[in-house]
Amino acid sequence: MLKLTARQEQILNLIREAIENTGFPPTRAEIAAELGFRSANAAEEHLQALARKGAIEIAPGTSRGIRLREGVVPGKSVRGRAAQQMALPHPALMQLSLPLVGRVAAGSPILAQEHIESTYNVDPALFASKPDYLLKVRGMSMRDIGILDGDLLAVKKADAARNGQIVVARLGDEVTVKRYKKSGSLIELLPENPDFKPIVVEQDREDFALEGLAVGLLRSWN
Repeated sequence: MLKLTARQEQILNLIREAIENTGFPPTRAEIAAELGFRSANAAEEHLQALARKGAIEIAPGTSRGIRLREGVVPGKSVRGRAAQQMALPHPALMQLSLPLVGRVAAGSPILAQEHIESTYNVDPALFASKPDYLLKVRGMSMRDIGILDGDLLAVKKADAARNGQIVVARLGDEVTVKRYKKSGSLIELLPENPDFKPIVVEQDREDFALEGLAVGLLRSWN
């Protein structure tokens, strides 16, 4: 039986809520700030303990590489090793083929063939929910939540979003990644870098559209 301490249960809940609300697991620094730890190292120690107990998996090479094991619900026990194995299909069955979208021409569908640079085979368990494509991030407007220039953002197609979610939005000739906020008839696309200004969009603006929700991130360390 999987037994967690009260603090580990708290962290597991925090991870689950962050994924549900924003599509991303929290960073070590965000966990530390939320729970009053003095440093991100304390959060890392708790995460490693959760990984050893089979409650989460920590994926190397990604900035927010924490994922909940399928079937592990905070506050509930998982019985035995067999329950953990049920959550993990054979690696050969886990590959997901995703198109990588580069620059997008104005007015054309984001997944138009001319925008596809290549295709990646990836483990779907890396993502909060199943993505439809990868988008190459350009610029540093989302730097402070770990989304950097050159990263590959995993995106699930969607035309609506909740406040606080990271979205891919089209504005005329530009496709941008921002945090979504809607108040009345106004939509704000918020950067995560003080060097950039929010983008304010009238709801009836004809050249604005939501293209999808961010559900994960891949990064090359080469």
